[in-house]
Amino acid sequence: CSSVWTTLNGVNGRLFTGPNGGQVFLPAAHGSWNGEFGGVGSCGYYWSGTPYVYNDGEAILLYFDSGDIYWVIYDRGDGNYVRRVSR
Repeated sequence: CSSVWTTLNGVNGRLFTGPNGGQVFLPAAHGSWNGEFGGVGSCGYYWSGTPYVYNDGEAILLYFDSGDIYWVIYDRGDGNYVRRVSR
């Protein structure tokens, strides 16, 4: 997949394009820690459907901002977003 940082309908985020030309836009919705939200519009945190098998309390998370995209292992107790994407 490829992606670009863009603004759609006034919302910052990343537009991902798959090899078949299908696209999904993920807003830079940030996440929460201890019930606090911050960074909305500057970065996004989205849970994958994959738990981290080495530690029961963690899962794999997609992080992105205007310059970076990477997968991280994160505590599942934090509030982050889930976006269902169908094939």
